[in-house]
Amino acid sequence: MLFAHGFGCDQNMWRLVVPAFEDSHRVVLFDHVGAGQSDASAYDRKKYATLDGYATDVLEICRDLQLSDVIFVGHSVSAMIGVLAANREPDRFQALVLVGPSPRYIDDDDYVGGFSRQDIEGLLSSLDSNYLGWSSSMAPVIMGNAERPELGQELTNSFCRTDPDIAAHFARVTFFSDNRQDLGAVRTPALILQCSDDVIAPHGVGEYVCRHIPGSQLVVMKATGHCPNLSAPDETVDAIRGFIDSLT
Repeated sequence: MLFAHGFGCDQNMWRLVVPAFEDSHRVVLFDHVGAGQSDASAYDRKKYATLDGYATDVLEICRDLQLSDVIFVGHSVSAMIGVLAANREPDRFQALVLVGPSPRYIDDDDYVGGFSRQDIEGLLSSLDSNYLGWSSSMAPVIMGNAERPELGQELTNSFCRTDPDIAAHFARVTFFSDNRQDLGAVRTPALILQCSDDVIAPHGVGEYVCRHIPGSQLVVMKATGHCPNLSAPDETVDAIRGFIDSLT
């Protein structure tokens, strides 16, 4: 099982989920370049100008570690990174678990991504001008679960540990991405985990992803917010385990 974290996070965000699978699977964790303990000097703005650069990294990890029959678990933007990787080397992947996925964040005609272009431009402008301030205000909103402020604080701290320049570029790449056309090419069994009341990936987005990935399954979780790996790890584990069991 290969776990990939979302924007502003690192592999530590999976710490409450991973132990449930360590006895049954080889577990691989990593940090995207610019996050966690990664080597920020390896960041190449041209390579990472699209999500394809991150998908290339995923495939390089798989090759270097000689991974096969991979169950890829991707949170937030890493869900689409996993889709891109699996489409490029479908024989390497057994399944995709997409946690809070969004193929496009900006509304477009009859597609509702949850944000207008003006919303995203304003968000990115705020991030560019004051990354730490943006992190402290946005992280609790993204996390949700206002009654558990320690969760929002953990996400804030994670955002603040990320290289600001890389984070700003990654945010722009993420929020302006459009991977809707990639969904129909998926031939890997896929589970979509959709949280309730998620400001980043609204309910309709999860339904859209499920409709457009052939044969995929959608589980709408009781968990609220955008980070069920932290806020509802037991429910997240149960959903993933049920899906894995259905593959055999």
